[in-house]
Amino acid sequence: MATAGGKNSSGAGDPARTLELLWRAEAPAPAARRGPRQGLTVDAVVDAALDLADGGGLDALTMRAVAQRLGVTPMTLYTYVPGKSELLDLMLDTVFLRMDRPPFGPAEPWRARVTAVADANRALHLRHPWLVDLRIVRAPLGPGVMAKYEYELGAFEGLGLDDVARDSALTFVLGSVQSGARAELDARAVERESALSDGEWWDAHEPLLARVFDARRFPLASRVGEAAALAYGGLYDPEHAYAFALARVLDGLAALGTD
Repeated sequence: MATAGGKNSSGAGDPARTLELLWRAEAPAPAARRGPRQGLTVDAVVDAALDLADGGGLDALTMRAVAQRLGVTPMTLYTYVPGKSELLDLMLDTVFLRMDRPPFGPAEPWRARVTAVADANRALHLRHPWLVDLRIVRAPLGPGVMAKYEYELGAFEGLGLDDVARDSALTFVLGSVQSGARAELDARAVERESALSDGEWWDAHEPLLARVFDARRFPLASRVGEAAALAYGGLYDPEHAYAFALARVLDGLAALGTD
């Protein structure tokens, strides 16, 4: 992972103030002097920030833009959240707190539980694409982060892992999901920006490729590439890529476990 720090990193703000805000232990926010915004809360600030980031990514997220979305001045906003670094931690903890966590049945196999964790995290990244651009090195220790961690560790019950291996196994699963989500989001962005689907792009470029590509020189690439394109119906199938990677992750964990 990237090193800590930077404008789009977790854990880059004031630790004490961030923890106060995460657990909502701060003193009551000052009342507005005038106007209709006396009910402004930290939650409202976070929701406005999430709307901006979900719609335009982290580049669209500035304190000024959040203030404009809420109809207040930037100086007013800073009385609720001291800066963008703390706001990013609040946003991360909030989406973690709100994400779907279906209960695990007592007899549910560990593969099904880990698959549920992977599916939920993939859905979270696709719903909030900015997550793949946020450098999560020092995750904020808020209620969302802790609830997510507690829940997901439970997915590995019965696999026979010690505590350190259980933590490492979770990191392994989440890293695979994040990598796949980034590739899927990149593919979506390319299609959106080019205004061409994979099939349309291939139809447009195949005649040129046929003139310059020598299948006899690259026989393996030619054969495998053609088979994959036919199987995927294009250049890339995110559903297949996700399912294949998750199956290999589960196979690896099965070999690691003792039960």
